[in-house]
Amino acid sequence: MNGERRGLEFYALTAFFIVFVLFLYGPLSAILILSFQGPDGGLTFPLNGVSLHWFANLFERQAVGDFGASFKRSFTLGLMVMIVTVVVSLLAGLAFRRKFRGATALFYATVASLVVPSIIISLGIGVVFQQSGLKPAWYSSAFGAHLTWTLPFGVLIMFAVFNRFSPAYEEAARDLGATSWQTFRHVVLPMILPSLIGVGLFGFTLSYDEFARTLMTSGSYNTLPLEIYGMTTNVTTPVLYALGTVTTVFSFTIILGTLGIMMMLGRRQAKIR
Repeated sequence: MNGERRGLEFYALTAFFIVFVLFLYGPLSAILILSFQGPDGGLTFPLNGVSLHWFANLFERQAVGDFGASFKRSFTLGLMVMIVTVVVSLLAGLAFRRKFRGATALFYATVASLVVPSIIISLGIGVVFQQSGLKPAWYSSAFGAHLTWTLPFGVLIMFAVFNRFSPAYEEAARDLGATSWQTFRHVVLPMILPSLIGVGLFGFTLSYDEFARTLMTSGSYNTLPLEIYGMTTNVTTPVLYALGTVTTVFSFTIILGTLGIMMMLGRRQAKIR
């Protein structure tokens, strides 16, 4: 059987995809390779030996930069943002299933922050805190700034989920005598749980690597993205590449772990059905 003849569009899209992948992962590959420089290696190619020296150097006291504390702040902030994003997005999705006055205006107000430049939001929140006599900090002003970024994504995801959710499942549960809470707990929540995990992943990752909305709101203590940015003007050793490699591996581990959990939940639901 003769295969279908591929047109020019196929090869054009293939070339575009290859260029996109190279543009996306090429810089990451360079950082990964350079992080294994020898003890006397520099910031550019060629490699001057191969070692784990700069990874070990991450755990030593640095003249510039505080890796451990900035990572803990970013990780904690990411967890805070993730929890609030999941809860508020879920409640918003449930609320918007029913028509209420002002729903349209509230929706557009929620997603408006996606089109406002991030640095403007960061500057505005920082100024409001300072004018109110409050000291900006990563756990207060930066926390609010990150929510203006993560909540619209979470709400949009839940809108899409509930738009495809059939109310027949809830009606069947109520016909069997289930209360509203029992219907939500045993019917709705298990079915939307993979989507909620996806919302949590969005919330955590968007917060963990957010720079612009943190710049004017983090206060005296840097998060990890701000710490890395500050190091680019001071650190002249491959320890910066080692830090980039570690944080990238950590991010991919979080993503792959979350996807694995979602796949397990999907298979469990398929067996139940």
